[in-house]
Amino acid sequence: MRHQRYLAECGFSALALGLATPALAQTTTPAPSTATSANAGPDIVVTGSLIRGSRKDGAIPIDVISSADTAKQGSPSLVELLKALPTSNGVLGDSNQFDSRSQGAEGIATINLRGLGPQRTLVLLNSKRLVSAGNGIPSVDINLIPQAAIGRIEILKDGAAATYGSDAVAGVVNFFTRTEQEGFLVSGSYKLIKNDPGDYDISASYGHHGNGFRVLVAAGYQTRGELLARDRKFAIRPYTDNPEGGFTGGGNPATFLALGPTGAPITGLQPDASCAVVGGFVTALNRCATQYSAYDSLVDTERRGQAYVEVGIDVAPNIEFEISALYGRSTVPHYRTSPSYILTQSPSSVSGITQSGFFVPTTNPGLIQYRAQNPTAIPATSIGVLFPTLLYRPFLAGGNPLFASDPNDPGASVGSRKSESERFTAQLSGKLTGALDFNINATYHHYYRYIDGFDSFGDRVQLALRGLGGPNCNITANTPGLNGCQYLNPFGNAIQSNLATGAANPNYVASVANTADLAQWFFVKSFSATDTSLFVAEASISGRTGLTLPGGDVQFGVGGQYRRETYSVLYGNNNNLALNPCRESPVTGNIGACTPNQGSLLNPPATGALAFLGTNRNAKASGDVFAGYGEIQAPIFDSLNVQLSARYERYSGNVGSTFDPQGRIRFQATPWLAFRAGAGTTFRGPRNENLDPGSVTSLQLIGTSFRPVDVFGNVALKPESSTNYSGGVLLKFGGFNASVDYFRYELTNSIVFEPVAGIVNTLFANAANCADPAFAALRQRFQFNDGGGVSGAGTCRVANISRLRTQVINGAGVKNSGLDFAANYRGDFGNVRFGIGANATYTIEYKTADQSVEGVIVQRAFDAAGKLNFQTTAYPVPKIKGQAYIDLGAGIFDGRLSGTYIDSYHDQRADTNSGPFRPREDLPGNPTLLQGANIPSFFTADFTLRVKLPHRTTLSLSVLNIFDRDPSFARLDYNYDPFTGSALKRNYKLGLSSKF
Repeated sequence: MRHQRYLAECGFSALALGLATPALAQTTTPAPSTATSANAGPDIVVTGSLIRGSRKDGAIPIDVISSADTAKQGSPSLVELLKALPTSNGVLGDSNQFDSRSQGAEGIATINLRGLGPQRTLVLLNSKRLVSAGNGIPSVDINLIPQAAIGRIEILKDGAAATYGSDAVAGVVNFFTRTEQEGFLVSGSYKLIKNDPGDYDISASYGHHGNGFRVLVAAGYQTRGELLARDRKFAIRPYTDNPEGGFTGGGNPATFLALGPTGAPITGLQPDASCAVVGGFVTALNRCATQYSAYDSLVDTERRGQAYVEVGIDVAPNIEFEISALYGRSTVPHYRTSPSYILTQSPSSVSGITQSGFFVPTTNPGLIQYRAQNPTAIPATSIGVLFPTLLYRPFLAGGNPLFASDPNDPGASVGSRKSESERFTAQLSGKLTGALDFNINATYHHYYRYIDGFDSFGDRVQLALRGLGGPNCNITANTPGLNGCQYLNPFGNAIQSNLATGAANPNYVASVANTADLAQWFFVKSFSATDTSLFVAEASISGRTGLTLPGGDVQFGVGGQYRRETYSVLYGNNNNLALNPCRESPVTGNIGACTPNQGSLLNPPATGALAFLGTNRNAKASGDVFAGYGEIQAPIFDSLNVQLSARYERYSGNVGSTFDPQGRIRFQATPWLAFRAGAGTTFRGPRNENLDPGSVTSLQLIGTSFRPVDVFGNVALKPESSTNYSGGVLLKFGGFNASVDYFRYELTNSIVFEPVAGIVNTLFANAANCADPAFAALRQRFQFNDGGGVSGAGTCRVANISRLRTQVINGAGVKNSGLDFAANYRGDFGNVRFGIGANATYTIEYKTADQSVEGVIVQRAFDAAGKLNFQTTAYPVPKIKGQAYIDLGAGIFDGRLSGTYIDSYHDQRADTNSGPFRPREDLPGNPTLLQGANIPSFFTADFTLRVKLPHRTTLSLSVLNIFDRDPSFARLDYNYDPFTGSALKRNYKLGLSSKF
């Protein structure tokens, strides 16, 4: 019970829904890394320390969440639990395909302490590292941690690189398994959610220990039900409420202009006549805006399973050999997205056109039908119409015929995601002497990530518009619409109805509808398969130094560690630059220099054949890290304890090395009052995927539509570092505990992605910038629609951007500071069990210095605290997050009423009248729509009732979001912030668990 008393006496604050209480401390169990014997009780290795048997009055600020306390909340999932933490912001776990930091990460969940980024929170399982998932933001996927085996979670809210090495900048989250379990534990739950199949969770575990042997076996399976965006009113709003709420000017029905005999326009832009009747909006610019988000999911179907086994054997007195194995698998079988994507690359000259855009000749049956239905729309002298690049996609409002038979979401484009994780550990630990402990361990962890989706080959789209489409068409024979060749109809008369809303189209003509066969020919699958692996070998010694101070023995710990990380990614044929480097490659098979555009002798760069999604090259990288570390714990007096630690790490290649010291102190002033403080440096080394010079492609909002943004790695990256400070006051009166802690992080050389919004807003803040030599290098980062794929060439304006190139850099400094508050009381009043508590985090500042790109300041210094931080280097950071609870229990009943508060935060785009808060030229009168400039505060209440039944069985019933609150409105695609809010609204959960 040494560790339990230590937690209580230090007054460690509870995090998840006010979870830390004396009852929690009583259920906390020894860390699984502890060697046991018949003659000695286990010593504890506390998170943040190398030394076993750490003093109960140590200086490390840790919060603990036990499985007993999560049960009081109805056993939330890990992502639900950790997303609600006051210390956590910007958590990945809900569908959020329109933010570059979460694209392609469906089914993955992360932890983001202090909102500093999940890559700056170190996640451990039994004090050992886990490999990153290899997605866009390198971070650990907590969805594949074996929740059925977890006994407690320790959260260190301070940097800990001196102890653990890279990534422990914002803090450490350490999951510990239930090594004390004896017998079987079986549990299951069902969550009822409106318009959603619901969530299922079932798990079973078995534990045994005795006679020098212990074992824990656990398995769990979870299914998360799909929630479509159109099943939540807040997610689908009219254009006039939020033009950024899933609307695009590059949709279908689309906008076009007529061309005369010379190929020049003879009309202005005009919207398709079917725009409004199928749910589109005709803007004041006379363009058609259509809504893609109605086809999306707010919550994707997820199916996850984990299996875990841990075995410990006493191989000698006071020496244990332990092995563990973990397997996890998750799938998102039908990730849903827009029926097709906007075409951001004009077709090549090989496709037979000279215009910049997608040309429809007068022979196209869809155009013939359109002219018959709208006889005055297109002059008789017209040779056809042009859909300008960025203003057209093959399918949207009417769905994609390739997926029209899907009964759940007909017409949406469908992809899949899959993750697999295998992890093995081995450890030999115990006593060298009565005063010295040792630990030798090794970990291997492999993570596989597969994602796929569909996109258009732009040249094939153009050929199909000319009647030369389809798998059976001989293009060289040039027989449009004949001999197996098909026409693609780009007009609204091909749409029978809006498959998302059911709105019928009176202009529909079945004879000119598009076929699934044709769609399959140009709308093709792309995929990537990423492998990351981690190997760690480590040895350490800790124990008493032989020196004694007035407060007790001076203890030490020293050790060394070797880590090797690997990264590789393979791309499918359709999105692989080695096989389809040029726009014309799927048509001609060209894998050499790309064909010049009409009238040009320049070979455009190889950007691939897909018209929207990225095309990349296979890549692999690896790196080694060698580390040495040490720690001293010095009890100066009974009331004063000091911890000093340091770590040196050297990276392979040109990354370099780091040395990071840290010191902590705790002073017990009176039996009821204590103080603690700490200071030190932490760091994070660049990941292998960030060092690789290749690129990945994200999709980000630029202007009024999403554009591909290529993000290149950077071989010159150096480790980022942070100087951290903390200090706190702790109070304890009987059953009452309280704490107030100050934290401060000062980051330098932060490893970040260049800010897209800053780059765009800076170049186009003044039209003269495009011709200013000082901005020339910044202009070269862009490709423009009429520039033939040549960087910087073409008409330099926002609406004409077709692509942007960015990279990972060592960026601006960051200063983050704030206060953590916690208080709780627990006591019995007769036969009534009572508890009350609250905890909160107040972020004082999150200041980011000026950020430059190509020698130009693109992001001025700003304070991210209390801001949405759209397309900046920061995540959403409400200034205040807090939770409170009341527990009442009597006899076989226990209930908890809890509340969660998230403070309002501000969309700083409103401060510059930019983005969604610009004067709306697309609405009559050019109004400025200020709704969403301040994202309202949010409060929700939950209640859980637990009933102890016979035979060690417990029944629980939870009502979550009792008042059925919508998430706070934000000017984003789903009309709320998925990093912060939840789309579920009121839901109910029934759970049952049994021990035997």
